[in-house]
Amino acid sequence: MTSVAEIEDAVSRLPPEDLAAFRAWFEAFEAERFDRRITEDAASGKLDRLAEEALADLRRGDVREL
Repeated sequence: MTSVAEIEDAVSRLPPEDLAAFRAWFEAFEAERFDRRITEDAASGKLDRLAEEALADLRRGDVREL
């Protein structure tokens, strides 16, 4: 198995164009994992309490525009 130190070393030796390609791949990889987790949490009801709190804030007018 590859260790984190070995991965760090390999990444540090990448030429700039390969590093850019790796960075783009890793960003997409992390985004997909995040999206999957949010989807799973929403489907399981884990976010229901937060949604209710946000809606209650909205009904009270306790919000600000971003």
